[in-house]
Amino acid sequence: MQRFKNILAVYGNEVGCEDVLSQAFSLAQSNSAQLTVIEVVPSTGVKPAIVSERRKRLKRIALDSHYMGIADVQVIVRVGSPFEKIIQQVLHNDHDLVIAAPGEEAGLGSLYFSSTATQLMRKCPCPVWIIEPDLPVNSSKILACIDPKEEVAEKNPLDIKILDLSTSLARMKNADLHIVHAWDVKGKDNQTLHSEIPYQTRQRILRDHKNTHLVRVNALLERYDLDKHDYELHLPRTREPQGAICELVRSLGIQQIVMGTTSRSGISGLLIGNAAEFILSQVECGVFAVKPDNFRSPIILEEELRMVGT
Repeated sequence: MQRFKNILAVYGNEVGCEDVLSQAFSLAQSNSAQLTVIEVVPSTGVKPAIVSERRKRLKRIALDSHYMGIADVQVIVRVGSPFEKIIQQVLHNDHDLVIAAPGEEAGLGSLYFSSTATQLMRKCPCPVWIIEPDLPVNSSKILACIDPKEEVAEKNPLDIKILDLSTSLARMKNADLHIVHAWDVKGKDNQTLHSEIPYQTRQRILRDHKNTHLVRVNALLERYDLDKHDYELHLPRTREPQGAICELVRSLGIQQIVMGTTSRSGISGLLIGNAAEFILSQVECGVFAVKPDNFRSPIILEEELRMVGT
């Protein structure tokens, strides 16, 4: 996956942090990337001795990385709100990927709504990779969730980002790639389906709408060196795409989702979409969250905060 050059790995005492380091070391090595390891100590009751000890621990970790051929690993310890300090580090040093564990306890699911991982996926400007604890190095199953609105691939930039990452990750992990696009009949045809119409008419409407969505998906897939043996495409018809995605995760044994996160209610960079929040609250697998190009984080750099206060 030759695309990340400035990786930030989040370390701490949570379950899965050793897996974070393993993935970060491997990715930095394969990408010849700069790697920074950060640990944020909550400010409540923190003592200088604790910060000093955490810094020594990270330095020992950095020394271990030399055995993997990683020449230079930076280590940082910050005190304060974990997600804010992590995002400020991203903004200040232009990191292009954050790798983190899901939270304070084992497993994912509802942890997303009370952990640093939630805030990172909501507000971090670069892609965020939440690593599932004990994620296999190889032979995993990846699900790319796309939602193309146009038949011209270039008009679906977020979907391109998702597929770029999914195809690269699948090759790096020797993984099975699944691609899902949930669709439904909209507009006047949807009203027609709820009326008494001949069976043939109903089937024609469904076929035409499904073909429209298939054309959009195929326009995206043509960008990649894939054949039908490289991936499996899922096109469920449903009014609730989030439910269909969660069912695929469970039925296929998906270990990694790659999905887009977008703001809602017109507030840029504040909240991830309803469908994404539902999915994150239900699944128990790793999640690779990708932002649109126009995403702007609501987190402000400390230097900017000082300027505002003067």
